[in-house]
Amino acid sequence: METYIAALDQGTTTSRAILFNSRGEIVSKAQYPFRQIFPQPGWVEHDPMEIWATTVRALSEAVDAAHIDPKAIAGVGITNQRETAILWDRRTGQPVYNAIVWQCRRTAEICDRLKADGLGETVTEKTGLLIDAYFSGTKLKWIMDNIPGVRQRAERGELCAGTVDSWLIWNLTGGKAHVTDYSNASRTMLFNIHTLQWDAELCAALDIPMDLLPEPKSNSEVYGHLASDLPGLEDLAGIPVCGSAGDQQSALFGQACFTPGQAKNTYGTGCFTLMNVGDTPVRSRSGLVTSVGWQVAGKTVYALEGSVFNAGSTIQWLRDELGLIQSAPECDRLAESVPDSGGVVVVPAFTGLGAPYWDMYARGTIVGLTRGSTKAHIARAVLECIAYQTADLVRVMNADAPCPLTELRVDGGASVSDILMQIQADLLRLPVDRPAQVETTAFGAAALAGLAVGVWNGFDELAALRRSQCVFRPQREEEACLADLARWHRAVERSRSWIENNV
Repeated sequence: METYIAALDQGTTTSRAILFNSRGEIVSKAQYPFRQIFPQPGWVEHDPMEIWATTVRALSEAVDAAHIDPKAIAGVGITNQRETAILWDRRTGQPVYNAIVWQCRRTAEICDRLKADGLGETVTEKTGLLIDAYFSGTKLKWIMDNIPGVRQRAERGELCAGTVDSWLIWNLTGGKAHVTDYSNASRTMLFNIHTLQWDAELCAALDIPMDLLPEPKSNSEVYGHLASDLPGLEDLAGIPVCGSAGDQQSALFGQACFTPGQAKNTYGTGCFTLMNVGDTPVRSRSGLVTSVGWQVAGKTVYALEGSVFNAGSTIQWLRDELGLIQSAPECDRLAESVPDSGGVVVVPAFTGLGAPYWDMYARGTIVGLTRGSTKAHIARAVLECIAYQTADLVRVMNADAPCPLTELRVDGGASVSDILMQIQADLLRLPVDRPAQVETTAFGAAALAGLAVGVWNGFDELAALRRSQCVFRPQREEEACLADLARWHRAVERSRSWIENNV
């Protein structure tokens, strides 16, 4: 009998479920969006109950659409938006506040105080990260400090805290498993990536009781089993939840980047470039961060990472806020209708700038507009700004890594754009390899779960499942690309000076 793995891909804007067979092929999938909540400028929240409800609905629908015996599902793997933080009641399962999303910048002042207290070197040495509002630790602190009664409840041991993986596993297992995996834990600013444990000094610095936190686990093992009383999932009771990884590490795994030096970029809400650097963490000197990539069968692999906060979300902004396009494919068609952006440059610093700048106060900027600028030029500038940001990450990654990139494996929603991938190859002067299986993030979670229950027997078998769909190679002259990058960097400096000139 054929066996299957269910992957839950809980992202920033949608919750998805995908069923894979043992050949790594998609059998069925379903997805549901949920609300994006913006209480104030720079603040971003989600309703954890909506995250859970849309995940259950997607999984139930994907299983029904597959027309298979649910008992043929060997396991469930989870991948998730990583730094988003949730606090909930241990007894009732009710969140005490909305999830604070990874994009949210409300804790910038907390980060400033931590830096002023001289904690920066300690954080980097222990966690591989930089002090920034991006990471989960200050989000948990904000909830406890600002929501009445929460800190007292936390100190009495009444609450659980975690990232979205912990929230989903807790709910899937009926509250029996309060765990996280090493890759998600390493994005909290509370986790020592050398000892693979929560760090008492950092938890104390952020006033976070350690017994709130989930138990860290490897990325491929049985964490628990689906509870029998989950509405809509009754037929799946007893199936093991046995794989978990943050979305970017999961994509690195799904892209079969198993050899040190291999790298991928995911074009999602943000852009995330990760390189496998082997079993020893690499200390970045160029504004990148180091995280746990995965631990499988007792072997830990680390990843060097650069994170861009706004990539695909910039296309959404063009559609939803400006109303210049009706769909993402229309952005491509407009961009292809002009030979270049006509000098227009968009810097999408809507929630600050991530690597390598780490500027929490930068704001979005459009420069180079003339009376002849059209929405086609703006659409092309939006695609170019995604490629520029990735080029910045690859440039500094080459400076930090033991060996330079020779190709970039790509995935994520915007990677289907041929024009964007060609712009990227031109700017990088490298081949850009798009796989036939574009659902690499979900497949990474499925692969981790499948290894835990014997659906796949090793990395070689998984690597053989990856096939290229298209390889984009540099076509444009290097001199012209360098001039574009210089113009981009000048625009970035304008976005970074906004706070100085307006506050």
